[in-house]
Amino acid sequence: MSFDADWLSLREPADRAARHQGLMETCARHLAPVADPLIIDIGCGTGSTLRSLSNVMPGDARWLLVDNDPRLLDRAAELSGDKARADYQQLDLNALDRLPLESAAMVTASALFDLCSEAFTSAFSDVLSRHRIGLYAALNYNGRIGWSVSHPLDESVVESFNRHQQTDKGFGVALGPAAAERLEALLESRGFKVETGDSPWRLSGESAALQKAFVEGFRQPLQEIGGLSSGEIEDWIAFRIAATALQDSHCTVGHTDIIALPA
Repeated sequence: MSFDADWLSLREPADRAARHQGLMETCARHLAPVADPLIIDIGCGTGSTLRSLSNVMPGDARWLLVDNDPRLLDRAAELSGDKARADYQQLDLNALDRLPLESAAMVTASALFDLCSEAFTSAFSDVLSRHRIGLYAALNYNGRIGWSVSHPLDESVVESFNRHQQTDKGFGVALGPAAAERLEALLESRGFKVETGDSPWRLSGESAALQKAFVEGFRQPLQEIGGLSSGEIEDWIAFRIAATALQDSHCTVGHTDIIALPA
């Protein structure tokens, strides 16, 4: 699957603020002794991971940004400019054997593995193990969403949304909220040292545009998964959008960051 570039741009500040600082620093320390380390960012979108980590990673780091959508790769190249030494590759990640991992020092990904299946995640863990390459995987949605201003349907909406997150997103039946836990277990079983950290979005009135887009993004999943009527869905969305204008309205969206390093 692919994402709209405007949505990715809208969420980038929240993603950057949410990233677990300690795990980014662990990633940087791992790469520090490596000369000209190559970082391969998979499912790169518009290059948010590169921009978020460019001031943390070693100054001589090289990047290869990989995505299946050529439009997003073009946008990534435009936005990144001269900020990093970067190349770009269009690739369907289902073709894992085509990733040039032989010369890589680290693989990174953001908001990806909750879209992936158990089979894909296991196969990817095998590839990392075979090449003895570390992984920094940030912003894996963990199923927890909360609002400071409540609505009677909040629990039902989140439950339905989470069920939809476990449908096929292009890599088989997605792990959805279970992704971080399964990725951690799969990598530990292959001998990696794994650390995790919370990286929740904390959205206030200052991020009203993102909150609005996030809430409106519930409509299609809720319609597809069933369980709520169209009227209930529209009433809930209208309430949530109106609530973004309230001074005490806050939304928290749970994510989990992971770093796994070869032992």
